Amino acid sequence: MIILGIDPGFDRLGYAVLQKNGSGFDILIAGFIQTKSKDEYGARILEIGAGVSNIIKNYKPDAVAVEKLFLTQNQKTALRVSEIKGIIMYLAAAAQIPCYEFTPLEIKLTVCGYGKADKKQVRDMLKLIFKNAVLPKNDDACDAIAVSLTAFYLARRDFK
Repeated sequence: MIILGIDPGFDRLGYAVLQKNGSGFDILIAGFIQTKSKDEYGARILEIGAGVSNIIKNYKPDAVAVEKLFLTQNQKTALRVSEIKGIIMYLAAAAQIPCYEFTPLEIKLTVCGYGKADKKQVRDMLKLIFKNAVLPKNDDACDAIAVSLTAFYLARRDFK
């Protein structure tokens, strides 16, 4: 079982590919795609789409999981992140991969047992879960790992 988790963002999108191995998981890759603010809007979307498409082609995940957009005061940011989510969901559907969405509350509750956990608490729990792995320093990549874990635990009944 391979799961691609994504923490969607327009400036920076976090991603992580986890593989189930017995009772645990291996982090196959985790990182982020960062676009340049000086680039035209369409070019930034293209860069993100191409990056996610390459991850799907290279790792052939059994499922894609995306963090649901948390309400934000900046409507422009919310719209752009929603557009990125649309691209991700399109790419998953085009590859015939089921796509799941989880709220930040569901992710924190699943990983930490506490829905209002902060980023440090999430990172600390990931360190316990992935004892021998070096976690990425980037919060977006760590959030994507948490999204992947949530997909396994909350949607695993759908996996064959």
